[in-house]
Amino acid sequence: MQSIWNLDKNILSHDSLVTNINADVAIIGAGMCGVLTAYLLNKKGVNVVVLEANTIGSGQTQNTTAKITSQHGLIYNNLINQFGESAAQQYATANQQAIAKYATIIRDNNIECDFERLSAYVYTLRDSPLIEDEFAAATKLGIDCEYVTETKLPFKIEGAVCFKNQAQFNPLKFIEKIVAPLKIYEHTLVTGIDKNVVITSHGKVTAKKIVVTAHYPFLKLPGLYIARLYEQRSYAIALKNAAMIDGMYIDECSNGYSFRNYRDMLILGGAGHRVGENSEGGCYDDLRKSAKRYYPESQEVTCWSAQDCMPLDGIPYIGQYTKSMKDVYIATGFQKWGMSTSMVAANIICDSITGKSNKYKEVFSPQRLNLRASYKNITSNISHSTKGLMRNLTNNPQTKIDDVPVGHGAIVSIDGEKSGVYKDKDSVTHIVSVTCPHMGCQLEWNPDELSWDCPCHGSRFDFDGNLLNGPALKGTKIKHDKKDSH
Repeated sequence: MQSIWNLDKNILSHDSLVTNINADVAIIGAGMCGVLTAYLLNKKGVNVVVLEANTIGSGQTQNTTAKITSQHGLIYNNLINQFGESAAQQYATANQQAIAKYATIIRDNNIECDFERLSAYVYTLRDSPLIEDEFAAATKLGIDCEYVTETKLPFKIEGAVCFKNQAQFNPLKFIEKIVAPLKIYEHTLVTGIDKNVVITSHGKVTAKKIVVTAHYPFLKLPGLYIARLYEQRSYAIALKNAAMIDGMYIDECSNGYSFRNYRDMLILGGAGHRVGENSEGGCYDDLRKSAKRYYPESQEVTCWSAQDCMPLDGIPYIGQYTKSMKDVYIATGFQKWGMSTSMVAANIICDSITGKSNKYKEVFSPQRLNLRASYKNITSNISHSTKGLMRNLTNNPQTKIDDVPVGHGAIVSIDGEKSGVYKDKDSVTHIVSVTCPHMGCQLEWNPDELSWDCPCHGSRFDFDGNLLNGPALKGTKIKHDKKDSH
């Protein structure tokens, strides 16, 4: 499984860090946010290095649906109610300016990345007042939008808000061009930060400023981000012989679908769930059934999934990591809108490092506290983490290794101890620990991805225990040798 952007990926590889070095700024993570931040700082003459555990754009950037938009679902009515009109205005304008910044960079560098201006819609199938309230809020904020009841979607809607003059592109083609002047070290895992020193698997980087853009913060306690974020996974398939829909669409309902075209193909997304809560599987099957229902002549080109950090109050965390870590910055919690928010974060952090004022930084500040907006999600997040920890301490499974069918995974009891078992199509058994090395939560099997996922903080591991997603910094232990299934 690979995303549609990877089908023609052509980003040159970079060496690993092999010695200790110095820099003005060290950026951790070479996804869209890290690369954009480095690009803007480099333009200002700042000596920047970027450290990437895998390869450039190999995290969530390669799995995005690549919409660059200030339309982020049903958000503006809620922002006005929870934070006030001024904060909502700042959020909207910052994201709208992000679209313009992309357009400028693409034009000035003559980048061929399938960038195009289109409208972005949030629609509803169930409750038009939700959309009417969002339209009223967006209009109050001066957003160029309209309320519609007819679209090119393959089903009837109750209503939609259309944000005009938004954009979409191919993110890997964009990154391919802007990384050229940057100093990036791939396959260089960052394992810690000690004041102004970044510690990696191969050497140390001493920097005046440090920027963490590694999707989910890997430092466990500073800022308490482990309690302020949770992770969701969503799925997508690319179809040929499907309709051209002239825009980008997302359902306001969490179990609805998103649509956008790329060249002559259609990307259908949805079937999302909290990481670690997909024991039954069927997410790709759900999308495929919908594709056949809505576009019976369509054919699947590829399929993939993405993982998103969700902030508790609906606004990303961008700025100083904590009040006491004045030289360390964070950008996280992009809540499925990572392309526009990456540019917002790059602008805010670049301005902060170079001493330029930025009028949008307060609304995104990680030091904000809005209990009214966060209370429900704080309670839910703590509950999920507690359950994940308790499951690992209790609940010894009755399932035995021989009970697991070929092609399936399960938590079983081996010699009275919990283990994760997957039997592949050749009847080879893969056995790993189901204790997440990040903070000890019990991993859960994801049959759609053939992975072991942590419901507490979103770390993921393949069926051999290799790390797929942080914040864990290492794989989960292989508890037994592989062996043939009985």
